[in-house]
Amino acid sequence: MADQTSALTKFAVAGALTAALAAAPVAGALAADMEKCYGVAKAGMNDCKAGEGTTCQGSSTEDGQKNAWVLTPKGLCEKLVGGSLEEM
Repeated sequence: MADQTSALTKFAVAGALTAALAAAPVAGALAADMEKCYGVAKAGMNDCKAGEGTTCQGSSTEDGQKNAWVLTPKGLCEKLVGGSLEEM
């Protein structure tokens, strides 16, 4: 049951982020309001590039991988447990 709840949570977060990104009126404005947040992505849920030996989106191999990032709204990353604006 816990695995099912965890999977549902992952999909809910991914869906909410996807919806928020799709609703942005201009890509440039979106980028200005977002920042790379390292150390918070779930395995396989990172945005592009997760450090040496990886290629792009979805290539992180562990939860909280220190060199994997996701885009978050500015100001949110440093409030997240394990979140960092710098690759660790």
